[in-house]
Amino acid sequence: MTLRYAARALACASLLGVAWASPAFAWEPTKPVEVVVPFSAGGASDQMARSIQGIIAKHKLMNQPMIVVNKAGASGAEGLMDTKASKGDAHKLLVTSSALYTVPMISQLPFNWRDLTPVAMVAMDEFVLWTNAEAPYKTPADYIAEAKKQPGKLKMGGTSSKREDQIITAQVERKAGVRFIYIPYKGGGEAATQLSGKHIDSNVNNPSESIGQWRAGEHRALCVFAPDRMQYTNKITGTQSWGDIPTCKEQGLDVQYQMLRVFMLPGGVTPDQQKYYVDLMQKVVATPEWKEYLEKNALKNDFLTGQKLTEFLTADETRHKDIIKEAGFLAAK
Repeated sequence: MTLRYAARALACASLLGVAWASPAFAWEPTKPVEVVVPFSAGGASDQMARSIQGIIAKHKLMNQPMIVVNKAGASGAEGLMDTKASKGDAHKLLVTSSALYTVPMISQLPFNWRDLTPVAMVAMDEFVLWTNAEAPYKTPADYIAEAKKQPGKLKMGGTSSKREDQIITAQVERKAGVRFIYIPYKGGGEAATQLSGKHIDSNVNNPSESIGQWRAGEHRALCVFAPDRMQYTNKITGTQSWGDIPTCKEQGLDVQYQMLRVFMLPGGVTPDQQKYYVDLMQKVVATPEWKEYLEKNALKNDFLTGQKLTEFLTADETRHKDIIKEAGFLAAK
């Protein structure tokens, strides 16, 4: 077949609506793929995993189904160790956050992210200082002033102990010279519910974990712990978009923290198996549904794979070690 004839045949097929088969993968799943979420249902990681599960199913990006499984025991250690123990199993994916290195640092867990195979970082997540909308606090300064009036009395809720939420809380305490009672919950969903019920005074949930309460007028967003304001300008509440939330630094509270959202395979998989999932995630992030998900949940669009991802994980691990040591959470050797 000449190139000219092949081109004509392809054009005719396109006009007739004929679907041309995509090239076969060197490897692809032969049974359902388990996505391990090392956190409880309802949290940001769980929501993201289930959204991606839906995108893959809708666009038929995989021939096998994807099953999301929550393994939240021991502040995420259960999910990390389960993935580590599944060496060579390319039908298992871990979706996680900075817990990839913070959990081992604070607990001496015999785990290192290098035990696994990086696939893709799909986004960076923000943290917001939330209070109950019926409370009198309009700015972080208002809330900090009250915390100083009542040292060690106000309650800050968060996901688990000595994880991202408590790390941010410790940074706020140190920068502002205040003390909170930190109350750990199984996930951000529970922390949001407790704030709505006024059982705590504040939390530092991710945007996706409190969007429903914010839209319903139950929570107030005081500031975002980011170097810059979020980029999304569509209104979420009657008056505010994510971009309307000032940074904490703008408001005089110089604390910044962002968290990666990353997919990892167990160690011992083949390059072809790793490539399959890298390609899969590239297809996912190219869909309109993913772009909508990023905006709805105020995630920062940041996609990394390969050597750039490895370099990022190495640098981010070092940064977290410094933060955790400063907070006094680093486990003694």
